[in-house]
Amino acid sequence: MIEPRRRPRFSDGACATPSGPARASRHRGTLGTLGQDRASGLGIMASASWPQHLGLSILASALAPTGSGPEAPVDLPRLFSRTPSMAVFRRSLPVISASSSFSSSPSGGEQGYEPRPEIFGGLFSGLACSQAKDDAVATRPLPTTLDEMAGRGWDSVDVVFVTGDAYVDHPSFAMALLGRLLESAGFRVAILSQPDWTRADDWRRFGRPRLFFAISAGNMDSMINHYTANKKVRNDDAYSPGGAIGRRPDRATLAYCQRAREAFSGVPVIAGGVEASLRRIAHYDYWSDTVRRSILMDSKADFVGFGMGERVILALAQRLRDGASLDDCRDLRGLAYRLGAKSAPPADGMVRIPSYEDVARDAYAFAEMTRIAHRETNPLNARGLLQAHGDQTIVVNPPALPLTQAEMDWVYGLPYTRRPHPSYKDAAIPAFEVVKNSVQIMRGCFGGCTFCSITAHEGRIIQSRSQDSVLAEVRAIAGTSAFRGTIDDVGGPTANMYEMRCTRPEVEAKCRRLSCVHPKICKLLGTDHGPLVQLMKGARRVPKVKKVLVASGIRMDLARLDNEYMSELVTHHVGGRLKVAPEHTDPEVLDLMKKPASADFEAFSEAFHRLSEKANKQQQLVPYFIASHPGSDLSSMIDLAIFLKRNNHRPDQVQDFIPGPFDIATCMYHTGLDPLTKKPVHVAKHLSDRRLQRALLQFFKPENYFEVRKALEKAKRQDLIGDGCDALIPATPPRAAILARRARASASASASASGAAEPRAVGGRSGGGGGYRPHRKSARRKTR
Repeated sequence: MIEPRRRPRFSDGACATPSGPARASRHRGTLGTLGQDRASGLGIMASASWPQHLGLSILASALAPTGSGPEAPVDLPRLFSRTPSMAVFRRSLPVISASSSFSSSPSGGEQGYEPRPEIFGGLFSGLACSQAKDDAVATRPLPTTLDEMAGRGWDSVDVVFVTGDAYVDHPSFAMALLGRLLESAGFRVAILSQPDWTRADDWRRFGRPRLFFAISAGNMDSMINHYTANKKVRNDDAYSPGGAIGRRPDRATLAYCQRAREAFSGVPVIAGGVEASLRRIAHYDYWSDTVRRSILMDSKADFVGFGMGERVILALAQRLRDGASLDDCRDLRGLAYRLGAKSAPPADGMVRIPSYEDVARDAYAFAEMTRIAHRETNPLNARGLLQAHGDQTIVVNPPALPLTQAEMDWVYGLPYTRRPHPSYKDAAIPAFEVVKNSVQIMRGCFGGCTFCSITAHEGRIIQSRSQDSVLAEVRAIAGTSAFRGTIDDVGGPTANMYEMRCTRPEVEAKCRRLSCVHPKICKLLGTDHGPLVQLMKGARRVPKVKKVLVASGIRMDLARLDNEYMSELVTHHVGGRLKVAPEHTDPEVLDLMKKPASADFEAFSEAFHRLSEKANKQQQLVPYFIASHPGSDLSSMIDLAIFLKRNNHRPDQVQDFIPGPFDIATCMYHTGLDPLTKKPVHVAKHLSDRRLQRALLQFFKPENYFEVRKALEKAKRQDLIGDGCDALIPATPPRAAILARRARASASASASASGAAEPRAVGGRSGGGGGYRPHRKSARRKTR
């Protein structure tokens, strides 16, 4: 842990704040891991049960310009006073001009939402796709080769998407969703999927792009994609054909941006996606155990987009097509960029956060940076950020607005083949297999869990598709020849937040609360499950659909508020097992996580089993727990193990906490401080301590016997060793435990004797090149 020292408090109001209309103009409307609403490894953990949310954007969201000059700021109190209902407000979020002052204008008025030509940079004005359609199925994917490009009669392309994932033409994959959106606006788009990063040849495949390269590491952070919490190389890659590893480099965004520069000098490079989005400012990097600079500094990208990408990618493409310079695009919301020493940063409405140099050497400064950055994430009132990196400055514009319901319907109603590219033939892509019969009904999460990046990436304002749009996609899936009657998931980051929103828009416009449900559910939060219940019933009635499941995580404290939803869920939408995420049992750890108390899980469990019995069904809850989260020590993990035994829970999978960039919990891990209170937090940093905590979650496994025993002895809890009913492990090690220890020792000895090193996930292409500078003898970057 870095030793914190007292420094002058950094002010999140460091710059003068305008008043009156100028202030009102900034009150505007608004996807890391493999788990549920527990995403720390989409930070990342985003959700293995909902892999769409491992990073659905290649670029950040922002708004297209609506004219040659800024529009008049909106008078929000007056606008909200004229809004007759929340239903109208959901459909009439303001459309914001992308002017340098970030001013806004209302999109609707008293009669509610009506699509305007300005939305999505003019798409609605020339195309008729505001509703998802049953026939919205493309006959061919976007081109990935010169032959496919020629087959469309193209001699050049406007935008080349570079992605670390296999190309799947499905709206759960960013390159497909954003590529189809640009295509619908008349742009020529090509996909460069999993290129050979050791040379620039693949970047020249389509010739010089007319507008820009759009760079993303993929739907998942490349480091979390490659390495476990114990920094061991993973055995597979869910986003590659056949699950093969080695198809992308470590820190893929950096390598891809560098190759783009090498291929065509002068072509703009726009980086985005989860990896870039969460590294837009200085950040702690778990894999090197250092504080790294903003990814803008190391990638040399012209822009980094953060958040979701529909608005900004259209705005950028249209402005550059019309002859604008990159400097002319710096006013777009959701973009971050780098200023040289001679350039003056924007003066109005910006907040200066501690410099890279300060946060790299001082724990308190890092904690303060994290606190300020998270307080400026509500698009309705967020201000831009300024962070010095030596004599240069990183400028982070305010976050983008969320999509309206009509816009959500638009992007998900575009024509997709809904299949992997034909070149993969029979090689299955695991992430696609999970989602091919699933439907995403919403985005965002207002849970604000400190270990999760979904809120930071997708936003805390829920963006929901209409029932017509969702049911049209269900009908499209049901109409395919491979469909066998089951919709695997109807959900999102948190399945039961559909159409939930603050009931007081004028309060929402000012609110800086990081969670709407912690420490308790906000009294202004609309928690009506009625629209979701209606949607679930409608999906069950679609012809050929026999079963509709909810496989996404659900928020238990919200679900218990609605008996009808609980009954519908348990009776009709659980396929024998329901995933939930209590995460821990210790009150202090849960408070640091921003999760509800353990009693909430127990009450939900009781209601679930009672309703299952009433429906004459044998169903199980599958609870997820996290080991080694900041605040968790051996004593709290032993208490959790006792809880699991008493309640007969035997987790098949457990999650080690992974400190992903930008997360509040990562700040706790790095600094030993809670950034919101500056109070000290216990952190298990040594891998040996992390192994003990993980073993306690699966104390019942013979191969964990000796580590569990070591943990109990270290905590002086020998009372839990023995043959009594309260003991976690027997006094005598079982034979299976002894055999497992011998096997591990033998494997370790064999590896040492042969001199074999832990394989890296970055080889794959040309022997062991690290991907950054393949002509160097070393695969590592030079130390600065």
